[in-house]
Amino acid sequence: MTASQTSPWWHPDRHADRRPALLARARIEAQVRGWLAERDFLVVDPPGLQRSPGNEAHLHAFGTQMIGNDGVGRGMYLHTSPEFTMKKLLAAGETRIASLQHVWRNRERSALHHPEFTMLEWYRAGAPYETIIADTLAMIRLAAEVTGIRQFEFRSRECDPLAEAERISVAEAFESFAGIDLLATMDADGVPDDAALAEQLLRVGMALPEDRRWSYLFTHVLVEKVEPELGNGQVTVLDRYPACEAALARRVPGDARVSERFEVYASGVELANGFGELTDAAEQRVRFEAEMAEKQRIYGERYPIDEDFLAALEFMPEASGVALGFDRLVMLATGAQRIEAVLWAPVAE
Repeated sequence: MTASQTSPWWHPDRHADRRPALLARARIEAQVRGWLAERDFLVVDPPGLQRSPGNEAHLHAFGTQMIGNDGVGRGMYLHTSPEFTMKKLLAAGETRIASLQHVWRNRERSALHHPEFTMLEWYRAGAPYETIIADTLAMIRLAAEVTGIRQFEFRSRECDPLAEAERISVAEAFESFAGIDLLATMDADGVPDDAALAEQLLRVGMALPEDRRWSYLFTHVLVEKVEPELGNGQVTVLDRYPACEAALARRVPGDARVSERFEVYASGVELANGFGELTDAAEQRVRFEAEMAEKQRIYGERYPIDEDFLAALEFMPEASGVALGFDRLVMLATGAQRIEAVLWAPVAE
């Protein structure tokens, strides 16, 4: 390594090396804001401090205390996404909103993860999730056009950001890349069968991990067999996730086993996660409680449910939305290989 690579991020020589990517980041951000404005999106600014940081089992938040004028502390969290607040704004009557702001996720630091990062999230009331998918692909092309990059590359995996994206359902991907009939491991209502999925893994010669619950086995196959095949040569839209793996997405009409959830991959990097949004408060409560029970089982903790959010769902219109990792998109558009290379200042180790 050179001296500039081993110096602190603020050292003038190190900053000079990093500055071209940071300037590209600023240009991409300006174009993104312009794209949103041209389509009549309001850029909103949800507070990071929340009663609940989100209720997905494997997301970990930073906790803190908010001390009132009476000197009494109240447990609060830094949000893992602005989703709850933005859906409350949809309930309030906004129809096309976006945010570009910092979010926080604990237990995450790697080439692709950072404890504090920037998320681009937007929602369209009354729009199908196919429209949000098209938005997401347009945003990826926009970033590539800003920097003029012809190929995204991460860990020797290349992807043409301007080529037509491929779209494949999760069930199709499991069949194609792992030889597993995923839908056969759920009943007609989408209730998963642990033993049925375990049998499928054994049938195709995959070793069973110690945890043999359906959700763990699903993730094991997804990571080992499916994700390595996504975003190679062209952007991949992986959609129609099992309903039990999409706590905030509505079910696909006519098939209760799957939901309107999609993820977008480029060069093996997951860039975005979007939904046709669930607006049934009763079903949302059941899903949150199941997620928190799983979190308690695995990690020995749970987060409170935002009752305000569930109340707001009663007023929320049909909508679709997506969260895109802005830093990851900048990485690919600049050829960077670590997320910290495109952050103005990383969180101290």
